[in-house]
Amino acid sequence: MLLICGVSAVISVGAFLLLPVITGRVIDQIIGAGQVDFDAVIVLLRHFAALLATAAVFQWIMLVQARRISAGVAQDLRRDAFGCIHKAPLEALDRHPHGDVVSRLISDAETVADGLLQAISGLLPGFVTVLVTMVLMLLLDLRIALFVIVVTPLSILPARFIARRTRRHFQAQNAVQGKMSAFVSELVQNRAQVMATNYEERAQAIFDAENERFFKANVRATFYSSLANPTTRFVNGIIYAAVAIFGALSAVSGVLTIGSLSAFLAYAHQYTRPFNEGAAHLTQLQAAWAALERIYAVIDWPAEAADAPGAVHLTDCAGEVSLRHVSFAYDKDRPVLQDISLDVSKGAHVAIVGPTGSGKTTLMNLLMRFYDADQGEISVDGRAIAQIERGALRRLYGMVLQDSWIRRGTVRENIAYGRPDATMEEIIEAAKAAHAHSFIMGLRQGYDTLITGEDSLSAGQRQLISIARVFLAKPAMLLLDEATSSIDTRTEILVQDSLRRLMGGRTSFIVAHRLGTIKGASVILVMERGRVIEQGTHGELLAQNGLYGRLYKSQFENAK
Repeated sequence: MLLICGVSAVISVGAFLLLPVITGRVIDQIIGAGQVDFDAVIVLLRHFAALLATAAVFQWIMLVQARRISAGVAQDLRRDAFGCIHKAPLEALDRHPHGDVVSRLISDAETVADGLLQAISGLLPGFVTVLVTMVLMLLLDLRIALFVIVVTPLSILPARFIARRTRRHFQAQNAVQGKMSAFVSELVQNRAQVMATNYEERAQAIFDAENERFFKANVRATFYSSLANPTTRFVNGIIYAAVAIFGALSAVSGVLTIGSLSAFLAYAHQYTRPFNEGAAHLTQLQAAWAALERIYAVIDWPAEAADAPGAVHLTDCAGEVSLRHVSFAYDKDRPVLQDISLDVSKGAHVAIVGPTGSGKTTLMNLLMRFYDADQGEISVDGRAIAQIERGALRRLYGMVLQDSWIRRGTVRENIAYGRPDATMEEIIEAAKAAHAHSFIMGLRQGYDTLITGEDSLSAGQRQLISIARVFLAKPAMLLLDEATSSIDTRTEILVQDSLRRLMGGRTSFIVAHRLGTIKGASVILVMERGRVIEQGTHGELLAQNGLYGRLYKSQFENAK
C-alpha cells in the first residue's frame, strides 16, 4: 500500500505540476490585441483538463491508501498493546489506572493514526513536489532557481527550533488526558456509590480541576506548535516576493517570456508550499509522537515470566498442596505474607479467616500464580508450581470471588466462559446445581438473554452465574472467596449444600467472614498481619479462646 501511495503521489504531483507549463503556453498564445491562436489554446486546454483529471484520480488513490495504512497501523498498535496486556503480570495492571490504559489503546492509537495520515498524505506528496519543482525551475531559469533552492530550506530552522520545545507540552497534555479518562471511568462504573455518598459536588470539583489542567496543557501545546506555520510562511513570503522581482526584471530584459515567468512563479509557490504545510502538520505530528510513546509504554510492559524449561502440563491432580516458608509483598517495604507453611492433604477443606488486610486473598493469588512468592515454595502433588505450566495450573482450580465478573453476552455464554465447547445440556445442569436455573428461565429469553452490563442482573444473580461456571468446569480444586456473600439467606442454604457436594473429594480453600459457614472445614487458618497465628479445627480453635474464638463469639453475640 505504501508503494501504491508513492507511485500515486508521483503521478498526481507530476500531472499537477505540468499545469503551470500549460498555463504559461496559453498565455504566450496571446500575442496582442486580436492576436490569439485559439486553435492552439483549445488543444492546450484539452491537455490541461486531461492532466487535471489524472492528478485528481491519483490523488484520490493516494489518500485512500494513506487512510488504509494509518488505520492499519493503529489497528496493529491496539492489537499489540492488547496482547501485551494479556501477557503482562497482574502487577503491571495494578500499577496503572484502568481508564488510562483504555485511553492509550483507543484515543492515543487514533491520534497516532491521524498523525501518520498527515505524514503520508502531506509529507510524501510534498517531498515529490519539492524534487519535481526543483528540476522544472532549473530548466526555466538557473540563477533564480538556485536562489530559491538555497534560501527556502532556511524556513525549516525556526520550525525545528519550535518543534523541540513543543514535544514536552504534548506529553503533558496526553498524561492529563489519561488521568481524566481514568477518573471518569472510575466514577461511571461506581455511580451508585457516588450518589449514595453525595459525592457529586466533590467529583465535579476534581473533574473541573483536571479539565482545567488539560485545557491549559492543550493551549500551551497548540500555541507553541502553531508558531511554526506563520514563521515559515513569513520567510517563504519574502522569498516569493524576491523571486517575483528578479523574474520580472528577467522578463523585461527578454530572458524570460511572460508565460515562463507565470510558470516560474507558480513553481516557486509550489516549491515553498510543502515547507509551509510541513510546519502546519507539526501540531498533529507532535501529538502523534507523544501518543505513540504512551502506547509503546504499554507494549514494553514486561511479560509474565515464561514457564520454566520442561514445565509440566498437568491435566489433573490429587489435590495435595504444600506451602513452605512462603513470604510475599506487593511493595517490598510492606510485607503482606510472612513465613507461611502449610500441608493440605487430598480432599481437605481449608478455611482462611482473619481481619481485613491480613493476606487471605493474597494467599489465593499465590496459589493461582497470579503473583509469584518472593520467598519459599508452593507445590501441588509434590511438584513446585513454578515447574507447572501456568495455564495448566490455573485450569486445576475453580475460582469464585466476592465480586462477580459478568461479560457482555448471553447468560449461556457467561456460564460457558471457561468451557465454550460445553453443550446446552451441560450448561443447564450446571445452572441447576448452582440454583440459578429458576431465575434464568424467568428472564425474557432464558439462557439466550443478553446481559449488557452489571445492572442487567442483581449482585446475587451474577454470583450464582459465577458459581455455575465452576460447576460446569468441574475443576480438581476450588478457591472460594466469600462465594455466597451476595446471595439471600434462603438461596445461600441451597447453594452451600450444592457447594458441599461439589467440594466432596476436592481440595478446597475457602475465605470466609461469616464463621458459621466453615464449621465443618478440615482445618481453619487464622491470619493476622500476614502470618498464620492459629490453626486447627473449629472446636480446637474455640477451645484455645484466641482470635478465632473472639471473632466467632462476637458474630454469635451480634446474631443474637
